[in-house]
Amino acid sequence: MPVTRIPIIDLAGVRAGDPHALQRVAKEIHQACTTIGFFYIVNHGVPQATIDAAAQAARRFFAFPVDTKRRAAVNHRHRGFNALGDATMYQAKRPDYKEFFSIGLELPEDDPDVLAGQALRGPNNWPDFMPELRPVLYDYYEAVGACGADLLRAVAVSLGIEANFFAPRYTKRMQRTQMVYYPPQPPQSDADQFGVAPHTDYGCITLLWQDQVGGLQVREIATDTWIEAPPVDGSFVVNVGDLLARWTNDRFRSTLHRVINASGHERYSIATFYDPTYGALVDPRELGASDAQSRYQPVTAGDYILGRINDSMGYRKKLAATAQQGTPA
Repeated sequence: MPVTRIPIIDLAGVRAGDPHALQRVAKEIHQACTTIGFFYIVNHGVPQATIDAAAQAARRFFAFPVDTKRRAAVNHRHRGFNALGDATMYQAKRPDYKEFFSIGLELPEDDPDVLAGQALRGPNNWPDFMPELRPVLYDYYEAVGACGADLLRAVAVSLGIEANFFAPRYTKRMQRTQMVYYPPQPPQSDADQFGVAPHTDYGCITLLWQDQVGGLQVREIATDTWIEAPPVDGSFVVNVGDLLARWTNDRFRSTLHRVINASGHERYSIATFYDPTYGALVDPRELGASDAQSRYQPVTAGDYILGRINDSMGYRKKLAATAQQGTPA
């Protein structure tokens, strides 16, 4: 197992419903989230066959020509394919050197929230040129979502609140799963070129599968230096996002991280942003902060995430510019 200063937490007992394991894991999560904001989980209960199938599907998908992949180009619901240059993290000088394909909770066009025009909601934008992607990736989406639900029970206990605190706030989750492809960065790349530029995640928790290539780095708060988050067999990398940091009044840390693919090889990952229902209110006072102590005003999860997506995605900026000009999108 690689040497890492990022904690590795065994989730087996939590997934099995063991109350003693829940308490033990909650303490480990509290330690990780109040210091570095990152940890690995192993024995997480997501079948290896499900992970392998999704990873293989990602490799097949990204091997298609760009013009083919653009047939499933990202739409206004933030579902579909994003090409190189489509995403620029805040304060970054250059777009990220990656491609990715996004899905969310599969909702029909006649779903009440879809009919009401709720942002980011609706059916997924599956590629017609690769019909086998849908069952494989959505199976992964559901399996990681079930893991995320159990993980949040441990997070809740780590915060000294009732284990099921988050469950009613996830009844129609805004979970987003992205297959990500990082081409090898050219050896002569400038120092400000990243696979993903330094950023924090938008939502509550992220569960990341990464291949064996490496390249993920975390800004360690205690030393103010970048440290590696190397691949660990059978693990997901978990990190705190901005919404959970807000909810906890910054007791839990949403930590800067980045990807630099200097390996000379292609790198693949699958990131799952496990986030609440659109209208879930994120208010530090719910988790014990007084009015005087609270650093943040209440915000709905969906509005916050939508704002962050609008700030970082090139296609969203084009849509906004088009709308301002009064021309059809």
